[in-house]
Amino acid sequence: MSVTSKILSFGAVACVGAAFAMSAVPATAWEPSHPIEIIVPAGTGGGADQMARTMQGIISKHSLTKQPVVVINKSGGAGGEGFLDVKNAKGNEHKLIITLSNLFTTPMATGIPVNWKDMTPVAMMALDEFVLWVNAEKPYKTVKDYVDAIKAQPDNTFKMGGTGSKQEDQIITVALQKAVGKKMIYIPQKGGGAVAVQLVGNHIDSSVNNPIEAVAHWRAGKLRPLCVFDPKKLDYKDKIAGDMSWNDIPTCKSAGLDVEYVMLRGFFMPPGVSKDAVSYYVDLFKKVRETPEWKKLMADGAFNQSFMVGDEYAKWVAEAEKLHEGLMKEAGFMAKTN
Repeated sequence: MSVTSKILSFGAVACVGAAFAMSAVPATAWEPSHPIEIIVPAGTGGGADQMARTMQGIISKHSLTKQPVVVINKSGGAGGEGFLDVKNAKGNEHKLIITLSNLFTTPMATGIPVNWKDMTPVAMMALDEFVLWVNAEKPYKTVKDYVDAIKAQPDNTFKMGGTGSKQEDQIITVALQKAVGKKMIYIPQKGGGAVAVQLVGNHIDSSVNNPIEAVAHWRAGKLRPLCVFDPKKLDYKDKIAGDMSWNDIPTCKSAGLDVEYVMLRGFFMPPGVSKDAVSYYVDLFKKVRETPEWKKLMADGAFNQSFMVGDEYAKWVAEAEKLHEGLMKEAGFMAKTN
């Protein structure tokens, strides 16, 4: 072999060795470089807002990220303001949105040009429950008492409070009206916290708030749960108010009210973000779920603790969209098209 050949051979080996050495060093994992925004497409005090702010506190307390988390409420247009913000923030890896059923209902009811497919699915954190609540001072203590009270009044007399219009609370109200055979007055509020306050003040006759939105008032003896809209009873057996636990609340169907509904609590990111960024937030959420504060939130709010990511999560969302389309059409809430 000539001297030139030996030099070339050595050079080739050296290059291969250098390339191998470089490949052996792992690439730096993606991390946020400035504050992380969590958009809440609803008002303050509601279930999504409470979950986002609890997560913000957990992440800060346990130093789970190097950057602060900022929670921003964008409830305009039944949450459409928040969804459009995220849809239009293509490639922004420092922005997340916590979703509820208005992910489906708002575009269907308003025609706002946004769809869950315009965003990047990250993770389902839990499924939220709906409970039929009344003021504790009211004489009806069972679903039968409640239904009899509605039937005893003329149509459009009984007042049901809920978050937003043509969203999950009103969908349940329409289904409830159908089951009872009486029309009610639906009074929309900006968030579940406001709904609970209205019920405590006897400004409305009932609500279908999430557990976390009304549990403090239940503990205080101001509100009474009559039934839960889940197909099965809640698993939590620790006493909440007096001798009652979440598990002691009957399902609405078993109590004679044939209405069932659960709601998504999950996260999306803008379109065009990297898989590394999505993976970062999935890992972050897994760490959040291991904390005692998160476990307390789940117990206090009687959440169904389903957790999904990736294709499984996207498939669940697609099926939920079809379900809501059917419910919205049945309720007559779909936006009119030319």
